Amino acid sequence: MTSTGRTPARQPDRGAVDPALADFPERAPDTRRWCFADQLGPHFLDAPDQPVLLVEARSVFRRRRFHRQKAHLLLSALRHRAAELGDQAVFLQTGTYAEALDRVQEPLSVCAPTTWPARDFVLARPGVQVLAARGFVTAQEDFRRWADGRGGKRLLMEDFYRAARRHHDVLMDGAEPVGGTWNLDRDNREPPPSDGRVPAPPPWLPEEDGIDAEVRRDLDGWVADGDISFAGDDGPRLFPVTRAETVHRLEDFLGSRLAAFGPHEDAMLAGDPWLAHSMLSASMNLGLVDPAEVVHRTEEVYRASVAAGEPLPLNSVEGFTRQVMGWRDYIWHLYWYLGREYRHGNALDAQEDVPAWLGELAAEEVGANCLSSVLSDVRERGWVHHIPRLMVLGNYALQRGIRPPAMTDWFHRMFLDGYDWVMVANVVGMSQHADGGVLATKPYAAGGAYIDRMSDYCGGCRYDPRKRLGADACPFTAGYWAFLERNRERLAGNQRMRRPLQGLDRLKGLPEVVEQEQRRGTSPP
Repeated sequence: MTSTGRTPARQPDRGAVDPALADFPERAPDTRRWCFADQLGPHFLDAPDQPVLLVEARSVFRRRRFHRQKAHLLLSALRHRAAELGDQAVFLQTGTYAEALDRVQEPLSVCAPTTWPARDFVLARPGVQVLAARGFVTAQEDFRRWADGRGGKRLLMEDFYRAARRHHDVLMDGAEPVGGTWNLDRDNREPPPSDGRVPAPPPWLPEEDGIDAEVRRDLDGWVADGDISFAGDDGPRLFPVTRAETVHRLEDFLGSRLAAFGPHEDAMLAGDPWLAHSMLSASMNLGLVDPAEVVHRTEEVYRASVAAGEPLPLNSVEGFTRQVMGWRDYIWHLYWYLGREYRHGNALDAQEDVPAWLGELAAEEVGANCLSSVLSDVRERGWVHHIPRLMVLGNYALQRGIRPPAMTDWFHRMFLDGYDWVMVANVVGMSQHADGGVLATKPYAAGGAYIDRMSDYCGGCRYDPRKRLGADACPFTAGYWAFLERNRERLAGNQRMRRPLQGLDRLKGLPEVVEQEQRRGTSPP
């Protein structure tokens, strides 16, 4: 799914460059490389034998109440990397990062971290040389140059994606895109198969080992000590924690699942949370594989299939490529380019707190099948794909007016692949329209009809997606009209919302719908 964006209302002040946005050097091979827990792949080193510092700081888990499986994944990945490196790495388990650095008596270098607070911390730390960020296809300075050169034009993801494909020569035939079309998203909006079949074979899943058992014992101990608490269910571990496991999952996806990815990437099935998705986001966000490698390997497999006379569907290949080097990079770069204050946007004046049932992932308290099923998936696995996030969880929060910073924090804590840079633009801009249209040109609000068309959730649900009034009125259908009425004036200038807003004046029983939804509020639907 592709969104468009508008020129930010408030551009960063180019006259006083934030030190966290400075152009950092590319390499420092003669120093010990401090690698954060999202910088665990070999591409974060300048040489295979470069000495490494790894730090496990328990304070990370004291600051926020994370999903249990997210904590397990992060610690397992960090400890597996330490085991792989052996004597090449100094591995320190401390209360805080500062405590660890105080014990290191040699110069360090670090690739620029992925959040504002972490960059501030390393820039203020004496003896630490900060290098350019890695782990993304397009470099920060290249994006900044592209964005600054727009001349006031909208910061369209599609334009960035095309520029990146040209620059990196991905899926190109000379100066033209493979197949003659840049974006095949129109072919990737099919509902689930009508015959009930699963679109793709099940994904490859890793097996836990002794390090996982050690992590589980430690997490159990922290909880028993009352030191730290978690949300969500415990294991088994479903996502890679090493480069080898990540490459295995990538090859499994390319070989058996990529062909089915495109058409049904927006579909939702209660009995199949994976569908044909790659399940590589957590691995890329841990830094276990370079996304440029993922993109080039995908193209290599595609071109080999064409040469063999059995071409993979281009809409699947292009759609996956767009997710990795288009949308993922775009969200990362907007996190920095739009500045520190972007996260505080609240253009629709949403003031509700995250309800307790949502915070606790209490799926059994929810009667709406779609929301209950998705919450259950998050509780059991710490992961659902992008459409349940956007059109079920995000759609609910948008309609009910839950505060965007609170939802950003919730997504950050509850998802295995959730990081600050991931969630700020995705939630504030894409999901909650809290930036007033900087990223998405219209709110991603939808009634129950969309969920009914794109999923199997509505069958047997106590609510009817066609009804907006009464005990069986769908909370998404009724909530959609109440959302429009509440934000009628705020959205009046948005041309893409003109027809929906006109529909308000023709809707029978609108006052009753609004009153009904005010009574419902954020109680479990």
